[in-house]
Amino acid sequence: MIKPVTLEVCANSVTSALAAQEGGAVRVELCENLKEGGTTPSHGQILMARSLLHIKLYVLIRPRGGDFLYSELEYQIMMADIRYCIEAGCDGVVIGMLNPDGSIDTKRCLEMTRLARQWGLGVTFHRAFDMCANQDKALEEIIEMGCERILTSGGKSTAMEGATVINHLVQKAAGRISIMPGSGVSEANLADLVHFTGVTEVHSSARISVQSKMQYKNDYILMSNEPGDEYSIDLTSVDRVEKLVALANS
Repeated sequence: MIKPVTLEVCANSVTSALAAQEGGAVRVELCENLKEGGTTPSHGQILMARSLLHIKLYVLIRPRGGDFLYSELEYQIMMADIRYCIEAGCDGVVIGMLNPDGSIDTKRCLEMTRLARQWGLGVTFHRAFDMCANQDKALEEIIEMGCERILTSGGKSTAMEGATVINHLVQKAAGRISIMPGSGVSEANLADLVHFTGVTEVHSSARISVQSKMQYKNDYILMSNEPGDEYSIDLTSVDRVEKLVALANS
């Protein structure tokens, strides 16, 4: 029997996580600040997600946006966040750290992985992998660490652009670790991406823009440095999740 292709949803809130669950996702990667590539969600978000989800809950361990070269203080924050995820009953964490030369920070990544795994949590290595200088070498190091999967766009801005590299990684991994494409995965490209690469799980935020219900609007102010609509938010769509799951197995 052919194993179905599963969908992990990158959820930017508990509301999005619940939509992912309703739409048929098997796992949520809970995070905040997707415009910065995602950061660790608040303890309140983690606790509420854990209490309301029956699908697997993985939490992004990333203290800030920007690069993946972290100070000792940032590393200790990440370890503290992993310990909190253990206490909260999460199913896994999503990690990634690099050295200045673009290699995997194997020493500290291994410590994070060991901490999570000794308490029964799974570990995904995130798109820090896409910023590596040598992906083939990084693949072997991540496998040796004991991670379950690598989230990757094949070192490109989108998974479709990196599809050839993703296919290469699937072949090189040879079942030792799951290669999960993410970034720009949508209804328009998912089926082709799955067929071309041979992956068995995919990653998408499946978001739509939802307008605010505010009646009074101050149109003369921006609350951030980046231009945007202050009266809309992005949330995962149940319908989009359902469509993506169906297309992944078409």
